[in-house]
Amino acid sequence: MSNFGKRTVLVTGAAGRTGRIVYQKLKEKSDEYVTRGLVRTEESKETIGGAEDIYVADIRNAESLIPVFQGVDVLIILTSAVPKMKPGFDPAVGGRPEFYFDDGAFPEQVDWIGQKNQIDAAIAAGVKYVVLVGSMGGTKPDHPLNSLANGNILIWKRKAEQYLSESGIPYTIIRADLAEVCIQALKFEELKFKAFDLASKPEGRGTPTTDFKALFSQVSARF
Repeated sequence: MSNFGKRTVLVTGAAGRTGRIVYQKLKEKSDEYVTRGLVRTEESKETIGGAEDIYVADIRNAESLIPVFQGVDVLIILTSAVPKMKPGFDPAVGGRPEFYFDDGAFPEQVDWIGQKNQIDAAIAAGVKYVVLVGSMGGTKPDHPLNSLANGNILIWKRKAEQYLSESGIPYTIIRADLAEVCIQALKFEELKFKAFDLASKPEGRGTPTTDFKALFSQVSARF
């Protein structure tokens, strides 16, 4: 089938928990989208099938992103620093676990510099729309997540959100890890230049929405 008329969508962080789902869901919609994935290592590439449309690049290195972004229409940013638990914690003993970030993988480097590099690469390549998946709590500097390994992860994520909101490129910021919303965000103009927090009722309560146009039309916040 020809790719004429299809939008090319790049999913970064495609080997992550949510990124993997978004990448796979888009691949299932091959009649609508040409899908690319971006991962950091060859090992990560193999974990999601090793297809030719999966690129390996370092988001902290702006130059490495240039060839990946050529011809991309839509960017979905799903990269994130990941805290790791220090070994030795025993819940039976009590206390709180301690966390750390790998060298070079602190939130400032991944969630700020890495996301800024992606936004800049998108602008340079003429990308028409960016979906950024962040985290709830970014407006609260004293949020407990910021204390993990002294990473200030939500503060850096918020900084990237602000950078995107001021970039001029059409965007949607989703502060949740729901893959389906990322896909639906590609379809409706109502969500461009908007930012919102997303939550759900406990499992078994209520009926999941199928009218995303109506849901997105309720969003009024731009940042």
